Amino acid sequence: MHYITPDLCDAYPDLVQVVEPMFANYGGRDSFGGQIVTVKCHEDNSLVKEQVDQPGQGRVLVVDGGGSLRRALLGDMLAEKAAKNGWEGIVVYGCIRDVDVIAQTDLGVQALGSHPMKTDKRGIGDLNVPVTFGGVTFRPGEYLYADNNGIIVSPQALQMPE
Repeated sequence: MHYITPDLCDAYPDLVQVVEPMFANYGGRDSFGGQIVTVKCHEDNSLVKEQVDQPGQGRVLVVDGGGSLRRALLGDMLAEKAAKNGWEGIVVYGCIRDVDVIAQTDLGVQALGSHPMKTDKRGIGDLNVPVTFGGVTFRPGEYLYADNNGIIVSPQALQMPE
């Protein structure tokens, strides 16, 4: 499905919240959307790795990395695994790496920036807890839509207007 966030904002102005503009689009899909799954972690992507191993059809992984610009929470191998397992997209409040490969991967990916250093794997983090960044709280089970215009969140699934 191709989503256009300005059209969704126009059609559902009372439902959507708009994330502050700070993300860049890195994935092979320029538009994605689905039900939110959250990971809260700081410079440790153990839970990200666990989640992309799960079936992701109709879902978007929201990774709250605390805005850290010191480590990459997603790289090419995890992005390829997410695409293979059907994830719609991943939003990283932090950095990613392997951006040239991720740009060729059939997955929506938005992040604050890129960083070549991987994270430590200490198994630390929280799964499916509400996370807040960019002026919006992302709650598991709600919906996220993203494109080159920005990222929006809704408490219910939205349909593109005719």
